[in-house]
Amino acid sequence: MLNDKTILITGGTGSFGNCFTKYVLEHYEPKKIIIYSRDEFKQFLMANEFKKYESRLRFFIGDVRDKDRLQRALEGVDYVIHAAALKQVPACEYNPNEAIRTNIHGAQNVIDAALDSNVKKVVALSTDKAVNPVNLYGGTKLVSDKLFVAANAYTGTKDINFSIVRYGNVAGSRGSVIPFFYNIIKNGGRELPITDYRMTRFWISLTQGVELVIKALEEATGGETFISKIPSFKITDLAKAMLPDCEMPEVGIRPGEKLHEIMITTEDSFTTYEYEKHFIVYPQMVWNNKQKPDLSGKKVKEGFSYSSDNNAQWLSVEEIKELLKTVELEK
Repeated sequence: MLNDKTILITGGTGSFGNCFTKYVLEHYEPKKIIIYSRDEFKQFLMANEFKKYESRLRFFIGDVRDKDRLQRALEGVDYVIHAAALKQVPACEYNPNEAIRTNIHGAQNVIDAALDSNVKKVVALSTDKAVNPVNLYGGTKLVSDKLFVAANAYTGTKDINFSIVRYGNVAGSRGSVIPFFYNIIKNGGRELPITDYRMTRFWISLTQGVELVIKALEEATGGETFISKIPSFKITDLAKAMLPDCEMPEVGIRPGEKLHEIMITTEDSFTTYEYEKHFIVYPQMVWNNKQKPDLSGKKVKEGFSYSSDNNAQWLSVEEIKELLKTVELEK
């Protein structure tokens, strides 16, 4: 699937871009992977890390806000993975126009540049925060998702499709709860503050996120949202797994935070299909005869929803302890 293909990753120096690049170089024989991002120092570090693959790597300094630069970077590209975004909730709230310019206008620039090139597939990374958003970041990603779905209406006779992959916080990612707890424990703390005792989250690794993106590249016909079937855990159980017998004071939910991660709403149930290891939410509007659901799955019941608090799979404290051994904290 990815052999002899040229792949461009926007925001490619981030945690996803690093993991995707490593995974693809180790499992496939791509013609070229292009890292498109703004930070020259991170590109320098990444180039050194993947030194032995330098013949297959290219680094473009560029911003998704700059459509002309994107257009230049997409020459000869087969697949685009759109991972660039402003993601920090407080930063987006304080700088709303900047979030809109990157997350919404940048998404449209990626779409326009891909449509004007010979790109075959575009996969955009989404987030649980785009579902029933309660903060600006989630709102901008909701609009971005809608833009990528609607982009399939403009493909005409071109052999191109746009799809979405959605998942929540990755285990060990910067700003998430695992490194927060880890730093408290490392400094000798015996209390792990819990925002709300009812809080739950999904558990997903970066590698699982990468594998879902590759599945979307392999299977998408246009407009689908791919969602992994993954286990849930209680934040209180995570605290117990990381520091047994710790104190867990409840400190209150933070602004812009949700009690649970929601991936599929009841409104989505009308066009959602369940497969062995994932769900696909198909678009409610279909614009061309290339957009066809994979009927090997089973249509979910009306009113179905998929949230970290109504999941069928749950991690125990002991299972969380084992998974923590595999987590690499982002630097």
